[in-house]
Amino acid sequence: MAEADGKSTVLNGGSEEKEPGEDKHKDGDASGSKGQTQLSSNDAAPTETEEAPGDKPMPDVEGQTGTNGEGEEEDDTDSMDGSGLYTLTEDGDRESESGKERGRDKDDGKRAARKRNRPSGGTNHSSSSDEDDDEDEEEEQKDDEDDDEAMEAWLGAELRDLRGPVWQAVPSLRSREIGKDSHQFVRRVCGARGLVQRLELQGRLDRHTGCVNTLHFNPSGTRLASGSDDLRVVIWDWAIRRAELEFDSGHKSNVFQAKFLPHSGDSTLAMCARDGQIRVAELSATQRCKNTKRVAQHKGAAHKLALEPDSPCSFLSAGEDAVVFGIDLRLDRPANKLVIVKEGDKKVGLYTIFVNPAKTHHFAVGGKDQYVRIYDQRKINENDNNGVLKKFCPSHLVSSESKTNITCLVYSHDGTELLASYNDEDIYLFDSNHSDGADYRRRYKGHRNNATVKGVNFYGPCSEFVVSGSDCGHIYLWDKYSARIVQFMEGDKGGVVNCLEPHPHLPGMATSGLDHDIKLWAPTAESPTTLKGLKEVMKKNKRERDEDSVRHGDQYDTQLLWFLMRHMRNRRSPRARREGAEADTDESWTSPDSSDEEEGGPDHVQCMSS
Repeated sequence: MAEADGKSTVLNGGSEEKEPGEDKHKDGDASGSKGQTQLSSNDAAPTETEEAPGDKPMPDVEGQTGTNGEGEEEDDTDSMDGSGLYTLTEDGDRESESGKERGRDKDDGKRAARKRNRPSGGTNHSSSSDEDDDEDEEEEQKDDEDDDEAMEAWLGAELRDLRGPVWQAVPSLRSREIGKDSHQFVRRVCGARGLVQRLELQGRLDRHTGCVNTLHFNPSGTRLASGSDDLRVVIWDWAIRRAELEFDSGHKSNVFQAKFLPHSGDSTLAMCARDGQIRVAELSATQRCKNTKRVAQHKGAAHKLALEPDSPCSFLSAGEDAVVFGIDLRLDRPANKLVIVKEGDKKVGLYTIFVNPAKTHHFAVGGKDQYVRIYDQRKINENDNNGVLKKFCPSHLVSSESKTNITCLVYSHDGTELLASYNDEDIYLFDSNHSDGADYRRRYKGHRNNATVKGVNFYGPCSEFVVSGSDCGHIYLWDKYSARIVQFMEGDKGGVVNCLEPHPHLPGMATSGLDHDIKLWAPTAESPTTLKGLKEVMKKNKRERDEDSVRHGDQYDTQLLWFLMRHMRNRRSPRARREGAEADTDESWTSPDSSDEEEGGPDHVQCMSS
């Protein structure tokens, strides 16, 4: 918890704030981010501590401390920045009562097993039995200490010290009152660790009848689009928690993504689904859906779309058929096959794709192997390294025998960093400017990514934090620089959180998973998190992951399919879904390379809002 003077305590001898005027930390091997140039010149970064073994250097994005209007550092008793640090032995991280009961049952079982293993078995007299119980308790205590030490060693292997506060409430408010750096106020607030540590559930949006697989804010942040296993897409006025528009997507199976195209006036929504279709919905200003059209067809599930930041009519799609389509809605035949992703002669099915926001001709893909691949749309030659510009992979996974998949990847706000989440593994941060084959820069641990195609995202206007869901139903936020967990929240009751969508301009986010609702989070808690329960949850996640790694083999695809089918509930029949809808022409916007099979449903669907 934060001390009275507003300064945060730091785990393992964290660095303290420095006086103004000291030089910012510099990193030699990465380009500076755009966000750095927007910070106040009065801010200063704490001295970087020595890297732990295996740590990778990383540019300092926002390590500055708050100052008052005169440039002098000021103790802020109203600082919004609490410590919220985790350690596996601190009092604040206590188990829940149910966890304690389970632990006692487990301890009783261990004690009984030890008694059976003794030469005298259960024939001891009561006096010797008491001694045995004492020995058992000592052994159990030692086992627990060993487990804690092992967990501390695993978690602390690649951590850095948490830096001082980036934003302090009182000095920042005073500066805004006199007009100093007022244009930076919102950006600094949204990236403040103190507000992240105060995130709590604000409300729920409840309309879908299936798992909610996708969330996307429009560019202004006033509307939120969601798609579900119920094959419906809903446009929300999230601030008043009301559904503005609901329509049939036209897909035949789970809707995996629905995104507003930028600069389209929120009138065009791109969608993809498990049926492999890429569809576009045309929305009217009168809160109705005019129609949806199929513009491309993959021969496998299509999990993700990648928007070009400045284009209202072009985007990319990736599918499990290993194909990347470039789609331009201005063309008569919008879909153009850009590349078939391969490793050697073997196709690599894709789960994720993202366009570099700073270099929009670059895009990254990930899927059914361990490599992050970056392509340049201007020069894809499949005869030259299968068209790949460069590949990244954690060094210990290059020759790994376990089947490792990338379930999601995303670029940072300025395109200099690339985040990738691996199933049954950790989350890794790469420098996108590094050369081919470069190792990761940071590693984020503690969550579990096994049951579904788990998402990952940056949080903050300058990508200050990393956020991910988990199979345990919790939401994790890590400080990007130190790789330490700074927030830990219970998400879905259904057990898995998949989607995490930060608001584009405000400190908050929307999340969803196997539950049928959408959860809204905002920094309104009175005090910073104590990370209560984190210890036991991380222990369980680590234990389950270690157990699964032994027998994982090729079970990932089977488990994924089972989860998808298990949660396809309350679906209406195709006839009911199209009731009242009027089919248009048989003409389709599909690629010549698209599947000839009619597995995608109608090409053109008239739809009315409900």
